[in-house]
Formats: sequence, structure tokens, C-alpha cells
Amino acid sequence: MAPVPLGGLLRRPLLRHALRPIATFAAVVAAGVAGFTALADVGVVDALFWLLDPTSIELHFERHDGPATLVKGYAIVVLSGLVVAGLWIGETVLSAAFGGQMRDELRKMQVQRTIDDVDDHVVVCGYGTFGKTVARRLSDGDRPVVVVESQTAQYERAIEDDLLAVNGDARREETLESAGVRRASAVVGAIDDSNANIQIVLAAGQLAPTVRLVVRVGDDTYESLARRAGADEVIIPEVLSGEQVTTTLATAEK
Repeated sequence: MAPVPLGGLLRRPLLRHALRPIATFAAVVAAGVAGFTALADVGVVDALFWLLDPTSIELHFERHDGPATLVKGYAIVVLSGLVVAGLWIGETVLSAAFGGQMRDELRKMQVQRTIDDVDDHVVVCGYGTFGKTVARRLSDGDRPVVVVESQTAQYERAIEDDLLAVNGDARREETLESAGVRRASAVVGAIDDSNANIQIVLAAGQLAPTVRLVVRVGDDTYESLARRAGADEVIIPEVLSGEQVTTTLATAEK
């Protein structure tokens, strides 16, 4: 199973939101240790112990000379900061849990672990009408599919449809990496934007030179551009629809 990149973890909303209060808590601890060592001329270990057990400050100054009142006042400020930072961390975690964010993050991590174990699959970029049709037909044929969708609502729809999915921009290499493009058999640029699909072909071709690249374009003016970008097959839905109608009419007349 491939490890989740640190950069990917830091981009997760829950961890990103929790970093600020955690960093604040760490900063208060560092300030407390630095202040105690400077004011009372004690070692780092003793200063850390004072943060854990403030009563030890009183015992220290019973045996040593020094600015006891100043140190005690500083200790009150530092401990108050630790309490506030601790409450902030707790509030962030609880808000994420009760707001569903933690659940969503755990679900995304579980889906990503499953994707990391998939190979010889088809990466379908875009879960609009065209992409949804392609993904469902492949899935119904027992072909493994990973959907890449930047719109949260469409991403959620793919998950609800029991498909593996990545929420991100398919034009970005890290998103395609998360979708396992190097282990895929094909990539389909199914977004309703010819330029975006061609950019997907370029990015996927750089990461996985042997993967089959299928791209949807709006009209035949993009076909040669898509093929120069590396597309193995170019699909124009309107042309296919017209050909199907013509075939249907011709069959009916016979």
C-alpha cells in the first residue's frame, strides 16, 4: 500500500484547521520554558516540570534566591495560555467531529487506501453526464474505475454511486497520482471543457507514458490538437449521437 504523502495530509481540512491551535499550544510551551530558564536560571527539564506542576515553583524558591514574585506571575500567564490553547484544540476537534468533517476525512482516507490497492483501472476525469455514463458502464462491466472530480457535489455523487473517487483537479499531477494513474490502464478526459481535457491528457501522459488516453472534445476543431497532445482516441459526443440517430433511422426504414 502506497503511503499518503505528507503534503496531501496537510491539505486535509481537519488537519489544516487543527494545526493553528496545536502550533499555538507549542508556542506557549516554548515561551514558558524560555521564560523560566531566563528568569529563574533553571534548566530546560526543570522549566518543563514547572509547566506540569506549578507548585514546584514555590518549593524551588524556598531553597533558592531569585525573583519569585515575577516568576510566579509569569507562570500564571503561561498556564492561562496553555489552558486557552488546550480548549481551542478541543473545540476544533469536537467541531470537526460533530460537524461531520472528521467522518468525511476518515471516509476519504479509507477510499484513498482502497485506491492505492487498485490497478489496471480506468481513471475517469469528470463526473458530469458524459463521465457518469462512462463510469457506470465500465463499473457495470466489472471494470475497476476511479473518478476524479473537482466539484464537491459531483464527487459526493460518485461516492454515493459506490465508485472510488478523488476530489481534486485532474489537471494537477498530484491529483492524478492519488487516482493511481501510473497503475491505470486508461485515462478518460470527460470534463465538459475541451481545453481542460487536453491538459489532462498532457499531465497523464507525462506521468504514465504507456496509459491509454481517451479525450472528449466539443467539436472536430480540437481533434488534431488533442492527438498532438498524446490522445489515443478522441470522442466528440455530438458526432456520435448524430451517427447513432442516423443508424437508428436507417435500420427502421429497412
